[in-house]
Amino acid sequence: MSSETPVRLPVIDFSKQKLKPGSPEWNLVKLQVREALEEYGCFEALFDQVLELRHAVFGAMEELFDQPLQTKSSMFQASYFEAILGTHQDCMKTWPLMMLIFLKTLNQTSLTSCGLKETKASASGLEKTIRRMILETFGVEKYVDEFIDSTNYILKVMKYEGSQSSKPSIRAHSDQNLLTPLYQNEVNGLEIQNKDGEWINVKPLPNTFFVMTGESLSVWLNGGLRSTYHRVMMKVSKARCCVGMFATPRGGYQVKAPKELVDDKIGLLFKPFDCEEFLGFYSIHAARGDLELILRLIVMSKILQSIIYVKQ
Repeated sequence: MSSETPVRLPVIDFSKQKLKPGSPEWNLVKLQVREALEEYGCFEALFDQVLELRHAVFGAMEELFDQPLQTKSSMFQASYFEAILGTHQDCMKTWPLMMLIFLKTLNQTSLTSCGLKETKASASGLEKTIRRMILETFGVEKYVDEFIDSTNYILKVMKYEGSQSSKPSIRAHSDQNLLTPLYQNEVNGLEIQNKDGEWINVKPLPNTFFVMTGESLSVWLNGGLRSTYHRVMMKVSKARCCVGMFATPRGGYQVKAPKELVDDKIGLLFKPFDCEEFLGFYSIHAARGDLELILRLIVMSKILQSIIYVKQ
């Protein structure tokens, strides 16, 4: 079931100059973050500075997607998606045109001043602030520096071609990363599933990042927060463009709940894992078309999260 009326998700102000750890403003905002994530698994982060970059960013995205195939291929991160993008194009038909861009790549191209570098810096800074707040609300702030230092930031630019189909432009899923601040153009289509299983059509404000939680953060918090289950339903002919900053645990870092979040009542709910290895496993099996195995893993994860939510 999908809600036809756009729902106004919580909008939390991160533009305040006095938003410093330990300040009254900080403590108020971090409680708002926790409440929003518990209720929806996402929220809008008010960040006025991003408006200054809006025209440049989406103009640059058009330039990026108009580049020759060889140029675009050089900007992909081979370790995760090369098998799919390089040899199994059919696997990507239900996914948006997507590119993974790194700071090094931006520095080496004429696109350096297009606003993407500034967006990357703003989004990664926002993600660090939000993650620090989350850990504080769970009483495990002593792990903040170690956790953040073990993070890779990947900037993804995505383009969903316009469509009026009743089928999703991208299938329902949760991201495997930690947190994702997302910035989109004026074309909507993103839907999130609430805790009652209903699909909500969301309409972010132009001066906000839309923030979603991922599976890795849920595992690290021992199920303390659920990941955001979402999809894209295109209902207009104009393309939807968005920029996402995906915070992902680095290879070699074990995603595991700290001892403070494990007790006799719940126990350790998830087996520790290396996120980079998992993404490699995911890409290989997706490339082979072995989606059934991946879907079984996702379904089991969703069932477990539902059980956790009921217990809490």
